[in-house]
This record gives sequence, structure tokens and C-alpha cells, in this order.
Amino acid sequence: MAEIAEQNVEAVHAASHPIPSAPRGHYLLTLSLAALGVVYGDIGTSPLYAMRECFHGAHAIEPSPANILGVLSLIFWSLILVISIKYLVFVMQADNRGEGGILALTSLATRMQGALHGRKWALIALGLFGAALLYGDGMITPAISVLSAVEGLEIVTPFFKPYIIPITVVILIALFLIQRSGTAGIGKVFGPVTLLWFITIAALGVVQIARHPSVITAVNPYHAVDFFLRNGWTGYFILGTVVLVITGGESLYVDLGHFGRRPIRLVWFTIVLPALLLNYFGQGALLIADPATRESPFYLLAPRWMLYPLVVLATFATVIASQAVISGAFSITRQAVQLGFLPRLTITHTSSTEVGQIYIPGVNWALMIACLLLVVGFRSSSNLAAAYGIAVITTMTITSLMFSIVARKRWGWSWWAVGAFATLFLIIDLSFFGANIVKVADGGWFPLVVAGIIFLLMTTWKEGRRILAEKLRAQSVRFADFLEELKIHPPVRVPGTAVFMYSDRKGVPPARLKNIKHNKVLHERVIILTVVTEEIPRVAAADRVATEQLGEGFYRVAVRYGFMDDPDIPQALEEEAQQGLDYKPAETTYFLGREPLIANPHEGMAAWRDNLFSFMSRNARRATIYFCIPPDQVIEVGSQVKL
Repeated sequence: MAEIAEQNVEAVHAASHPIPSAPRGHYLLTLSLAALGVVYGDIGTSPLYAMRECFHGAHAIEPSPANILGVLSLIFWSLILVISIKYLVFVMQADNRGEGGILALTSLATRMQGALHGRKWALIALGLFGAALLYGDGMITPAISVLSAVEGLEIVTPFFKPYIIPITVVILIALFLIQRSGTAGIGKVFGPVTLLWFITIAALGVVQIARHPSVITAVNPYHAVDFFLRNGWTGYFILGTVVLVITGGESLYVDLGHFGRRPIRLVWFTIVLPALLLNYFGQGALLIADPATRESPFYLLAPRWMLYPLVVLATFATVIASQAVISGAFSITRQAVQLGFLPRLTITHTSSTEVGQIYIPGVNWALMIACLLLVVGFRSSSNLAAAYGIAVITTMTITSLMFSIVARKRWGWSWWAVGAFATLFLIIDLSFFGANIVKVADGGWFPLVVAGIIFLLMTTWKEGRRILAEKLRAQSVRFADFLEELKIHPPVRVPGTAVFMYSDRKGVPPARLKNIKHNKVLHERVIILTVVTEEIPRVAAADRVATEQLGEGFYRVAVRYGFMDDPDIPQALEEEAQQGLDYKPAETTYFLGREPLIANPHEGMAAWRDNLFSFMSRNARRATIYFCIPPDQVIEVGSQVKL
């Protein structure tokens, strides 16, 4: 099946990748070090709490030698099957023009534009819910990671116990405050610090494995099978904790566009996987020697003199892991905005060279407040672990389904190949999912509620925009009819250029009709401009703008952007002017439609969703800012619309 994936990867490549698919030499090493810091922070800090929760958490099991070997076997095969094979071999083949992530995968599986209904709606809904779940993950990851690192101070001395929560809160606040300045500066140390982290945890594990080498036998899957046979349902529900070792797996896919497949795979198989396995097996060896260490097997791997430096290093590593999750939330939000699932938001670029480094204030502050509430509310990483995992494994399950559809529809895999892939990985995913269901009452409800709210916002905005477009289209007239009327009753023409933004390529913008009706004038040049967001990450500059001359001084201009592009209408028009479009920036007036919305309980959505859509519309970022239109050259024209 791996050969099938490799042979068919080119079928989904319609353009070159933003990053070379096969970097070599020094460039490969540079990308690999950067990927180590950004991609693997989350999964790399899981040893802080994952093993401990198996034997000390809410659903812990007795740390007998047989149980320890069984859990280690489950950890080993989870990392091999889910991360190494599912994600690194298969899922990362499914890129949308070089970009990865659940929304990019959903775009490959089905077109996301247009009305949502039937089978298409079901697939898109799955993808949107998977994306929404990542916000819940983005709230829990910084909280549990930083809190678990700071809790190491308790191992050093009980003096720090009352200060664990305040220290964690201060670190999290500082983390979210620096987002507005960008991470370009501190990003340079991400790779080296994370490399030091993996070297350290590997070394700590090796020491204990050397003392109890028999722990290596856990690679035999017999121990996992025996674990389930001996412990029954109790053993099954341990999967709800074992899932913590693969949290961050989705990040490998999300960050595909930043680094490419080769660096991510190289770092995993040469550094991350060996370091993780050595540390987990080292913790297992320590537990076999002294079951009392189950309260904190990670920190108790280290000699006492090393605890302070280890806590500091762990804190830096968890901050880096949190940064990657926060950046991922920003990226997903921008994609959702461009694809029309969220209203326009303020998006700030924090780097003049790296297009992926963005800052979204609304998302940043929402994540910060949620993280602080989680820390204060749950008060320990063990309590937070009960809420962690269900969002991750649900997204992974959706990824398996979407990948199977892409493999069949896009690559032409045979039914037996798709069936083999889906059967194997859905059994694994659904087993983890079922074991995590028991966490819902203990806090697992939190990411599900967050995902439900965001999913509701996304679908309401998408459907509301569709209904609004239909209402406006009904008020419009065909351009051909408008042009005939114009020839019969020509209005006064005034110097300059008028730009009207409108999504219907065949109709006349309502703002144009209202302006000529009330002002009785028409500019000598009129551009009817349509912005199209393609379901690809970026559109090449040469394909950005298409212009059609309609006669009587009218032009129809279509400007295309990808879901990772940042719209800039004046720049696009200036570039087209160099190709012959009669456009003079200083003589241009932009006419934008602005429609106050009225809820209509008898049509379309329910009244409460109409009101929600109206609220979102009122608070959306102004079009002038989002499209980089000079505000002193804008006239807004509109009328009330009943949804």
C-alpha cells in the first residue's frame, strides 16, 4: 500500500510546491532542524505526563511488571502504526498544492464551495468538525504541557507546591503576549532547544534501560495482547491514556506546507521516534524497579542535581510545543476565512519574509483566556489529562476517513487497497475513540463543546452568506439588459474609475444600480470586480487576474486567491494595469455594498441563527481593511435585507 501511495502522489499535484519536495544537503539539515522545533514540540513533550497517567491517573492500572510491559507495548505500536505508518507514509502524501491539514484534505475529498447539502454536506461537515476540534486541542495543549513541566518543581521541594498554578499562569500569559510581536526571533532557537530536549530525554531513558534491559521485550506485540486478555475492560480503557503519546500527530500533517515531507520524515525516524521510545522504555524500567515512582516517572529518571535544569528545559520545550499549536490555530482560522466559513478577521503578518507567520488577535486572546481557565479550573496536569485526547483522536479518525476518499477518488486506488487501509486504521482510531468516551464526564466535554460552538459558527456563516447572496442576486438585473438600457438612456459620465465588488459574474452589483438611480451619474470607467477564493493554498501571480472588456467603459475583472493568500485588491489592479487595464489608482473610487440584515423566521435558517449571522456580520472586519482598499476612496451603498 505504501507503493501505491508513492506512485499516485503526483496525481494531486497541479502546481509546484512552495518548498522543494526533496531538499538536500545543508538546506535539508536547516529545514530538518526547524521542523524539529515546530512540528514535534507537542508529541515530544508527551513523556512528561503520558506514562504517569497510565499508572497514576483517574483510570490508572496497577504498575505490575506485566502491566508495565503491556503498556509499553501499546505505546510502541501506537507510535509505529499511527504516526510512522499512517501519517508519515500515507496521510502526508495527500497534500493540496503542498499544504496539509484537515481543511486541505477536505478540499481534496470534495469541493467546499457552494451550497451544503447531501453527501457533500456530510463530508464537509466532518472536515469542519475536525478543524473545529483542533481549537479545543489548542486550548488544552499549552495548559497541560506547561503545567506538567512546572509541576516538576514539586519533585525538587514541596516549597513550590502553592506556586505551581501562579507560575504556570505567568508563563502562559507571557506566551500569548509575545504573539503580537511574532516568533521570528525566538523561532531561531526552537530547533536547537528541542534537539537538546530530545537528546536529554533519550539519555535519561538509556540509563534506566541499561539497568533493566529486559524492558526491551515490550516491542513484542504479545505483551499488548496479553495485557488486554488479563485486564479486560480495565485494560481497554487504558487506551484512553495511551492516546496521549500520539497527541501532536496531526501537527505533522498541518505543517507539511512549511517544511515538506522529507525533513519531517527524516527528523522523526532519526531523532524523535528513537528519543521517545528510549524515554518511555526508561520510565517503564524505572517503574519495574520501583513502582512508587509512578507519581512522576519522568522527573524521577533524573538524578536530584539535574532536576532544576530539567524543569527549566522542560518548560522551554512545552512553551515551544504550545507555540506550534497556537500558530496552527492561526493558520486554520485564516484558511476558514478564505474558504468562506468564518467572517473576515484582523490578520497581522509578523514577518516580512515568512508568509506563514501571522497573528490573529481575536483567536489569540480567546485561546489565552481558555488556557488560563483550564489551569485554574483543573489545577493539575493529571486532571487536564482527563480532558485531553478525545479531540485529537476524533480528528485522527476523520483524517482516516477523508484520506480513504481521496485515495479512491483522486488517486484511483482499488477498492481492496482502500478497504485494507480504512479497516486497519479505523479499527485503531475507533478503539482509541471508544476508550476516550469515558473521559467525557471528567472533562472531555470541554473540547467537544468548543468544537461544537465553532462548528455552529462556521456552518451558520457559510449558510448565511449563501442565503444573502441569493437575496442580492434576486434584486440584481442581467448585465446585458442593463447595458441595453444604458444605451437607450445614457446617464451623465464623470471622469475617473469606479470599482464595484460583486460575486455574481453575470449580474449588475446592487450598489451600482442604487448609485445610478440616486445620483444619475456614471463614471467613464467602471470595473465590476469579483474575488474568487480557490480551493488551493496559493494562486500564482500570472494567474491572479482575468479581465474582460464589456463595452461602454465597463470591465469585468476576476481576482483569484488561494486559501493561504492575503487579498490586496489595489495591488492586483495595478498589476493588471501593466497588462493593459485602464486603471489609475488616484482617480479610483470603490463602491462597496453594506447590507443591514433582518432576521426572517419564515425562510432560510432559524431566527436565532439569522440573529447569530447578523451579529457575526456586524463584527466582521471591514472590507476596506481586509482587501487593503484605501478607506478615503470608499463609498458604501446598501439597503436592508431580510434573511
